[in-house]
Amino acid sequence: MGKKRIIRKSGGTVDQGLKSRSLARVAKRNIAIGHLFVQATYNNTLVSLTDDKGGVVAWSSSGALGFNGAKKGTPFAAAKVGELVGEKAAIIGIKEVAVTIRGVGAGRESALRGFASKGVDIIKISDDTPVPHNGPRPPKPRRI
Repeated sequence: MGKKRIIRKSGGTVDQGLKSRSLARVAKRNIAIGHLFVQATYNNTLVSLTDDKGGVVAWSSSGALGFNGAKKGTPFAAAKVGELVGEKAAIIGIKEVAVTIRGVGAGRESALRGFASKGVDIIKISDDTPVPHNGPRPPKPRRI
């Protein structure tokens, strides 16, 4: 039968080509204060950095970094996304940021920790997770 081939998968590492391409597109601006939005779902983590008027300056997600499938929703992937957006913020020149976290995914806190590790001061953290007041109407009971 011959030898069996063993294929080794990389254990949740960031695709360096996608990361470097993402950092190459950042324009040098002088923005002092920004706003960071973290949307952490069960399947993905999206991080957006805006200026004080609300225009998006930089963004990234777990899928954009090369994570796929169930790995996109992990805290490790969210931390890498936060670090990448933090590097973009340093290139742009942002000193202080107010953070809004939305969602109940696993990457809520780790995305923020990854961003904070790049040396940007965090002024305020607010949780804006949407909570249903009553939800949809339940299905009517079955008649047998």
